[in-house]
Amino acid sequence: MSKKELSVEQTHELLHTLKTRFEKNMERHKGIEWTKVQAKLEANTDKLWVLDEMEITGGEPDIVDYDEKTGEYIFYDCSAESPKGRRSICYDLEGLESRKEHQPENNAIDMAAAMGIELLTEEQYRFLQQLGQFDTKTSSWIVTPSGIRKLGGALFGDRRYDHVFVYHNGAQSYYAARAFRGLLKV
Repeated sequence: MSKKELSVEQTHELLHTLKTRFEKNMERHKGIEWTKVQAKLEANTDKLWVLDEMEITGGEPDIVDYDEKTGEYIFYDCSAESPKGRRSICYDLEGLESRKEHQPENNAIDMAAAMGIELLTEEQYRFLQQLGQFDTKTSSWIVTPSGIRKLGGALFGDRRYDHVFVYHNGAQSYYAARAFRGLLKV
């Protein structure tokens, strides 16, 4: 068994967790049948490893959409608050390396790549917020346009006062309540 492969027991446990969450949150994925999702997951065991990484870090992945053109199910991190196992990180490596002191252990871009997921864009983050109330006490880094990033900034989103806000910080900043949310296509 390779490093990026789950054991039979881990696979069974993850599928059970995903199915339970799927059934509990049917409003997120109307018209999608779990049996088809499970078949697709079982045929793509590398994606199970990625979903397990999302789960382990507190993302609570769930299906939020289905792409008719590609035939892919789209999973987002659907934890109520930003995933605990991904907090206190800078936006990217450049931001991390620019810190003279008190460097965090990691950054959002590299963590997402190592996990095999993509950060949510602003549009995707706003779509997620239509499915529930997320990040009411925390915030999440989102994909930052290159023009903003070249000037040293990075974007994050949160929900306050029953409104979704997208704002900025220096890419080198990090906070105990800020992580990132990602997506995976299966």
